Amino acid sequence: MSVIALAGSVTLVLKEETLQRIVLPLVAFAAGSLIGGAFFHMIPAGIAQYGNSIGFYVWILTGFSAFFALEQILNWRHCHFSSKSRKRPLTYLILIGDGLHNFIGGLAIAGIFITDIRLGIMAWLAAAAHEIPQELGDFGVLVHGGWGKRKALVYNALSALTFLVGGLLAYALSVNIDISFLIPFAAGNFIYIGASDLVPEVKEHERLVVNIVNFLAFVFGLVLMLIIKITLGA
Repeated sequence: MSVIALAGSVTLVLKEETLQRIVLPLVAFAAGSLIGGAFFHMIPAGIAQYGNSIGFYVWILTGFSAFFALEQILNWRHCHFSSKSRKRPLTYLILIGDGLHNFIGGLAIAGIFITDIRLGIMAWLAAAAHEIPQELGDFGVLVHGGWGKRKALVYNALSALTFLVGGLLAYALSVNIDISFLIPFAAGNFIYIGASDLVPEVKEHERLVVNIVNFLAFVFGLVLMLIIKITLGA
């Protein structure tokens, strides 16, 4: 997951118009993957662990609220497309936000791996689908905000290493406590990122054909998660 941060370097060789054409369908696909992963995989697995209890739904909403609070505090969004208007000070918030986002993601996804490896693989695939367009956007914002290309790439990659830190912490905690609560917590994360961050970026394009392509990419993300559920039983 940390290596995916290097995907931002693709922005150096792509025209802005080409990048926009690629990124928007990727964002829509990521939204479908995250929401599909939450509803087809994590929520059923969480119910199997917790039962259909109030505590299970509390953890979903806790995961949802955690990312809402993160964005409120940092005034930051996961995907940045209007990068020309960004100012340099905000670039530091992007790195801080990315670091916190990746730390929470590493904590949650590692917890899922420890509970169920097949479910963990699915969660990682869905999260990785989200990371690619995010890193493309973040790298572009850093460069347009005044960072050198090499410095932007290095610091973006460093902020992604917090995913590993979160994963190692989850592993350490699992020795002494039951971390199955991270399954519904991650489901809340995925629902928030997909529905609140990603869908708004692609739902109101001025061209109908673009909206259709984005919707189909979203549905493809959902269907992919459903296929994985059916074939792997994860």
